[in-house]
Amino acid sequence: MIQNKIVVRYADRRLQKGVTVNFSPDREIFHLGPPQLASADPPKAVRIADLKAIFFVKDFGGNPYFEETKNFYPGKAVFGRKIKVVFLDGELLVGSTTNYRRDRPGFFITPADPESNIERCFVVARAIKEVKFI
Repeated sequence: MIQNKIVVRYADRRLQKGVTVNFSPDREIFHLGPPQLASADPPKAVRIADLKAIFFVKDFGGNPYFEETKNFYPGKAVFGRKIKVVFLDGELLVGSTTNYRRDRPGFFITPADPESNIERCFVVARAIKEVKFI
């Protein structure tokens, strides 16, 4: 079973890192297991309604000095529509999406910067201030 490395950002600014095997944008709850494979801690239920976003990451550590560009690389193919998302807390995420709809509880976005530690992000609609196609 493939485990996705994720960083869960709550609407109240809490942050948790772990793995999941059962996230689905169509379900209200998924389970977050500990980031360490050998941990005996049981997975914890997470309600999507409590979240700002779920970041599917390449690695839990990332690079704290890396500054993600908010621009698309010229000449690089983009899958989906280019989009800019501003969260209620002011954070800006720029990338592409294939499934944004206003009437859905959320959608996936792939960052514009291919060097980002974020492979993709599930944005929770209730945490959004503004969405703009670019």
